[in-house]
Amino acid sequence: MRETKIKIWVFSQQPLFREGIRQSLAAVSDIEIAGEASLTDKLSLTLEVMPPDVAIVDIDASPETGLNLAHRIKQVTPSTAVIVLSSSSSDDHLFLAIKNRSAAYLSKNISSQELSNAVRSVAAGAHPINESLSNRPKIAQHVLHQFQELSQEREVESLISPLTSRETEVINYMAQGFANKQIAVRLDISEQTIKNHVTSILSKLDANARTEAVVKAIKQGLISMEPD
Repeated sequence: MRETKIKIWVFSQQPLFREGIRQSLAAVSDIEIAGEASLTDKLSLTLEVMPPDVAIVDIDASPETGLNLAHRIKQVTPSTAVIVLSSSSSDDHLFLAIKNRSAAYLSKNISSQELSNAVRSVAAGAHPINESLSNRPKIAQHVLHQFQELSQEREVESLISPLTSRETEVINYMAQGFANKQIAVRLDISEQTIKNHVTSILSKLDANARTEAVVKAIKQGLISMEPD
């Protein structure tokens, strides 16, 4: 259990929307609004010195600016989990959110309870955005193509090694957006063991991130894209 509050920053072009997020989370005992800003404020140094656990980025007013901000946040403070909020469900925006290593891509139609649950989930290391790879095959193929292009640019040959049965179990949970701690509970083994399995999976699949590993596993047929 966390001993300190989850610190979040809220980014939106609309001051009223930022205030709405602040009010909706004000009564949540384990979450604290550490700051808020527009999408264009110069905050790199502030975030680097005092990185939040979670950044909520509203992209409605300017999707390109919002997604670019999500990318900059991950560059400046990789430990910060980014939640992208949008009123639409654009495949292009979802792809860019995945590419920019956002942890979640949520509709603004969610309730305060759903938002607070999402904040807790991504703060714990979960990536619910990965669930879209199973639900939207076109996105999975788009992401895979992007990673393939990056590999070609770096002149890296992908040598796929077979996963053990336990690693296959772990990556199936990763594909569903489970955090290491949640996987450990489900498999009844230690969280450190899960971390070791994840490190091995990334190495075997020549992946730099969990999402890339999931996409490669799907492409290789190591896990299924079909929902249970």
